Amino acid sequence: MRGPRTTARIGTWLAVTFTIAFVTGLYSHASQLATPPLTLPSGPSRLYQVTQGLHVAAGTASVPLLLVKLWSVFPRLFVRPPRAGRELVLNLLERVSIALLIGSAIFQLATGLANSAQWYPWSFDFIRAHYALAWVAIGSLALHVAVKLPVIRRVFTEPVDGPADGFDDGPRDGAAEPGHDGVPTRRTLLRATWVSAAVAVVVTTSVEIPGLRRLAVLAVRSGQGPQGVPINRSAVGADVAGLFDDPAWRLRVVGPVDTVELSLDDLRAMQQRSAVLPIACVEGWSASGEWGGVPVRDLVALVGGGPDDDVVVRSMQPRGAYRESRLPANFVRNPDSLLALTLAGEPLHRDHGFPCRLIAPARPGVLQTKWVREVEVVKA
Repeated sequence: MRGPRTTARIGTWLAVTFTIAFVTGLYSHASQLATPPLTLPSGPSRLYQVTQGLHVAAGTASVPLLLVKLWSVFPRLFVRPPRAGRELVLNLLERVSIALLIGSAIFQLATGLANSAQWYPWSFDFIRAHYALAWVAIGSLALHVAVKLPVIRRVFTEPVDGPADGFDDGPRDGAAEPGHDGVPTRRTLLRATWVSAAVAVVVTTSVEIPGLRRLAVLAVRSGQGPQGVPINRSAVGADVAGLFDDPAWRLRVVGPVDTVELSLDDLRAMQQRSAVLPIACVEGWSASGEWGGVPVRDLVALVGGGPDDDVVVRSMQPRGAYRESRLPANFVRNPDSLLALTLAGEPLHRDHGFPCRLIAPARPGVLQTKWVREVEVVKA
């Protein structure tokens, strides 16, 4: 069953899943930058939820695809290369691309799955390493496809289960042909691979799909949490427990014209707006809720800010990479970008950011700052 007929077909789907993961990964990376290289859209509200869900699903599906592809080519990794000429150059290019592809693919999938589980048994910066190796993986994939393109073209003109003709690796001496004496056919192997990839996706990423939640037995989050929405970091974990119980708490809003301090009652007295928005985390899980609060653009107007100003939101967290986030002007103008005070009609649970938190459409969950203490209007 080994040989180009199997390898090329699985490799084609692996190229598709890797390309999806690469493109959606670039979008996720840009979304988390303080100043993205281009203006990202503030809608639809589920945009980041969909793209990051695709990213994790594509990466998960790639695991069985990569394993079967490696199995299908394993014996050929030890074939002696040609001695000279054009064939030697092509063979060396192929081997370099394969080495880079295998190494970077294993690294990307292993660290990506570990990140989904929030398990970090390493000391390097995951975001930087994952981003850098993504370029190595996609570059080596493109080189590998270019080298093997003649073979790929020929494969798709041949029947999947055609007899070995020198193009495929035939059975070992004395072994039965695929399809005879109970030996699975290539078609059976391919179908089993597709099913394995689909099952891997369903059991890990379908927690937000109606009707499939019970099947997500390996999902990182169950879909449950305070007020019906899961959390990544609790108030205790963020070292803010007790800070928000201070009756003297005030939200400081800093602008180009004025600076004001608002109590929780002051915020509740302002015009309120509600919106159904998702919390979509980089690990791939997401959950939606009905949030209520003050539109961020109203706070900007209160201190003399304009429609082209960005906003920096700061948390009471004493430490952490995401204790502040920057909300670009086009997100500020979106009426569904809220300084949320309620979730599901009730005051925010302490683990969801009481007394107030940022919630905006089409944003990574790590940038939906909780336990807000200050909002500053800044020039874009």
